[in-house]
Amino acid sequence: MSSPDIAGILDSSKELDRLRKEQEDVLIEINKMHKKLISYKLRMVLAQVELTFLWGELDLIESLGPEVVEKAGDSSLSKLKMLYIQAKELSESEVSISSQLLGQLDALMPSGTQGQHRRRIEGSEQKKKRVKADSEVPRLSPSRRSHLESLASLKGEQVAARITQENSGKDEWFVVKVIHFDKETREFEVLDEDPGEDEESTVQRKYKLPMSHIIPFPKRSDLSNIPDFPSGRHVLAVYPETTALYKATVYQTRKRKIDDYVVQFEDDEEDGSLPKRLVPFHRVVALPDGCRQ
Repeated sequence: MSSPDIAGILDSSKELDRLRKEQEDVLIEINKMHKKLISYKLRMVLAQVELTFLWGELDLIESLGPEVVEKAGDSSLSKLKMLYIQAKELSESEVSISSQLLGQLDALMPSGTQGQHRRRIEGSEQKKKRVKADSEVPRLSPSRRSHLESLASLKGEQVAARITQENSGKDEWFVVKVIHFDKETREFEVLDEDPGEDEESTVQRKYKLPMSHIIPFPKRSDLSNIPDFPSGRHVLAVYPETTALYKATVYQTRKRKIDDYVVQFEDDEEDGSLPKRLVPFHRVVALPDGCRQ
């Protein structure tokens, strides 16, 4: 660093110190003038005055009117105005000297530091872009938000789940337990607690399934919201003594909501006819559109 550069920085620093000292002296004089002014109205106005709002302060003083000046009894108000003008000019000089000093310091800093500063700015801009992009995402309607909350509340409960893939020729539905529902991805994480006797392993399997593959069972504790399927309606029902659901037809209408359904399962033929089987009402759900069984 050359001697002229150091000398310039020292001169700017000294000038900055001088300006700040002079500002302190002016502020002291302003406070003294405040104490001299005894008008109540003027005191209420001056209580709102700060140095950072100097232009507004001057406008306020000029708008007080002749009657306030007369009550002041001397030239205190005019002197106060001049002090504010002086304080403003000193503040502007401080900004100018500070900018000059920053420029001198930036010129002496290594180029790598400037690059780091530039990267920080770019990072800030990227954050702003991400915030803007997030704000452009459509907000959920109250009904949609409520629906997602109800799905999240299924954690720990058993539901009907379609385990097979979209391109499979036949749908397979099983009773599974909800482990978690992700509101962002709209996916369920479920556990098949009973893999079945024909499985090679008895280890319980976990699956991640979309919302369309899950059907909540009716709650036994909320009879008012339990659907009532009439006779002849196609449904999905849990086959007795299994955890699998199959397409069935309601054989007769129930008398009470807590009564079991009497259904006939498709492809459940015995001795040339479809037997009638009892299924608890909380293990029967509506048949999904396009169900392939």
